[in-house]
Amino acid sequence: MFKGHPKGLFVLALANMGERFGYYTMLAIFVLFMQAKFGFSADTTSTIFGIFLAAVYFLPLFGGLLADKVLGYGKTITLGIVVMFIGYFLLAIPTGTGTGAIVMMFGALLLIAMGTGCFKGNLQALVGNLYDNPKYSTKRDLAFSIFYMCINIGAFFAPSAAEGVSNYFLGKNGFTYNAEIPALSHQLTNGTITPEGMEQFTKLAAQQGHSGADLAAFGTQYVDALSQSYNYGFGVACLSLIVSMLIFLGFRKLYKAADKTEKQKAKEGSTETLKELTPEQTKDRLVALGLVFAVVIFFWMSFHQNGLTMTWFARDYTVKAVSGFDRFGFSLLTLIPFAVGFYGILNIFQSKESRSKLVAALVAVAGLALAWWDYANFPAEMAITPQIFQQFNAYFIVLLTPITVAFFGWLAKRGKEPLAPRKIGIGMVIAALGFVVLAVGSMGLPAPSALKATGGVSQMLVSPNWLISTYLVLTVAELFLSPMGISFVSKVAPPKYKGLAQGGWLAATAIGNYLVAVIGYLWEAIDLWMLWGILVACCLVSAAFLFTMMKRLEKTTSEA
Repeated sequence: MFKGHPKGLFVLALANMGERFGYYTMLAIFVLFMQAKFGFSADTTSTIFGIFLAAVYFLPLFGGLLADKVLGYGKTITLGIVVMFIGYFLLAIPTGTGTGAIVMMFGALLLIAMGTGCFKGNLQALVGNLYDNPKYSTKRDLAFSIFYMCINIGAFFAPSAAEGVSNYFLGKNGFTYNAEIPALSHQLTNGTITPEGMEQFTKLAAQQGHSGADLAAFGTQYVDALSQSYNYGFGVACLSLIVSMLIFLGFRKLYKAADKTEKQKAKEGSTETLKELTPEQTKDRLVALGLVFAVVIFFWMSFHQNGLTMTWFARDYTVKAVSGFDRFGFSLLTLIPFAVGFYGILNIFQSKESRSKLVAALVAVAGLALAWWDYANFPAEMAITPQIFQQFNAYFIVLLTPITVAFFGWLAKRGKEPLAPRKIGIGMVIAALGFVVLAVGSMGLPAPSALKATGGVSQMLVSPNWLISTYLVLTVAELFLSPMGISFVSKVAPPKYKGLAQGGWLAATAIGNYLVAVIGYLWEAIDLWMLWGILVACCLVSAAFLFTMMKRLEKTTSEA
C-alpha cells in the first residue's frame, strides 16, 4: 500500500494530519461548548454550526484562486496555518458570556475558516501534482486513500484529546460532566425552568456536592468551569498547528518540484506544463465536476450530522456509562494496540517472505494480547461523554482503508474496478443504510421536544452500539466517496484550474455543511426516526440522480 510513492506524499499527509487533529479536537466539543456557555437553542446552535462548516469548506474556493493566480500553493498554505493559529488562540481564551464574548467567538471562527480556505484545497492540489508525473500516475487513487487515512489518524485522537483536556480541567474545579446541568442552569437564569426542572436541578447539584440553596450560583460556577474546560480543549489545536507548520516547511524539498501552478510553470518556460485542452474538453470536464459536486452536497449534509444531531443523540439518548465488552471501544489503551494487531494480521497475508510473515504474526499477537490485557483491567463501569463517539468514524477509516484499497486493487487486476463516479454513487447508497440503522435504534424514543423541560436528556437510554454501528456503515460509505472524489477532481480538473477545482469540491462540501443546520432545525420538531428517515431519502435520491448520469461521467473520467 505504501510502496512506490513519492516521499512528498508522506510529508503533505503528515502536515495535514496535524492540522486535522486540531480541527477535529475543536469540532468534537464546539456544539457542546456553545450550548453550555451561552445557552443557545438547538436552532441557533444549528445555524452557527452550519454556517461555520460551510465557511470552512467554501473559502477554499478563494484559497484556490489565491494560489492559482497570485501566491502559489506553498505560500498560500503557510499563510493559512498562521491565520488558523490566531483563530484557535482566540477561541482558547476564557471569556464571559456577554456580547463581547460572542463577537470574539465569531471572529475566531472566521479566522479559522479563512485559514482553512488557504490551507485545505491547496494541500490537496499539491498531492495531485505529485501524481501528474507519469512514474506515479497509476497510484493516484491509492495516494489519496493514504492521504485520507492520515487525516483520520489525526481525527481519531482528537475526541480523546478533547475529552481528556476538558475532563481534567472540569475535575480541577471539583465537578464531573453532566449533560443536563448547563441547560437547567440557563433555564433558571432566564426564568423558564419548570417545577420538574427545578426538582431535577436540585438533585443534580447535590450529586456535584452542592448542598446550598443558591442554585443559580452553583449553575453559574458549573457552566463557567465547563466552558473554560472546553476553551483549554480548543488550545490543543494551536499546538497541533505548530507541528503541522514544522513538518510542512521543514521537509519542503521533498515536494518542492510539485509546488508550481500552471501560471508559474508558464512564466518559467517549463516544458512540464500539461497540454492544453480544447474548449469542448474543458466544458465536458467542468460539467462532470459540477454533476459530482451536486451529488456530494447531500452526502456531506448527512455525514456531518456527526458534529450536530448525532452528538445530541449521544448526549441525550445514549447511556452515560458502559460495562462489559462495550468498554473495549472507549479507551485508547485498547483501540491503539488492537489497530496494531489488526495491521499485523493484514501484513501476514500481504508479506511475501517467511521472515516478514513471522514478524507480522508476532506484531499481531502482541497487539491483540495487549489490547485484551488492558480491557481485562478496566473498571467494571466506565463513564463516557458525548464527544467521544466522534472517534469511531476516524478509527474505522484507519482500519478499513487497507481493506478497501486491497479490494479495489483486486478488482483492478481483473479489470472490474469501478471508476470514481460509480464508487461515489455506491457510497451514497451505503450512507443511506447507515441512517437506516440509526432510525431503527431511535424507534420508541421520546421526541426531543418532550424532554426540554427536564434538561433535555431522556430517561430511556439506548446502547452505544447503535451510534457505533451507524458510524461503521457511514465510514464504508465515506471510503467509497470522499478519497475517490478528491482523486476524481485531481484527475478531471482542467490543468489551469486545479486549485480552483479542489476549491469547488470543498465549496460543494460547504453547501452540504450549511444544510446540516436544516436537519438541526427539525431536531425539536419531529420524531427521531423521521429525522434520520429524511437523511435516508436524501442519500437515495441523490444516488439515483448520479446513476442516471453515469455513462457521461465515466466517459469523461476515462478520457482524462
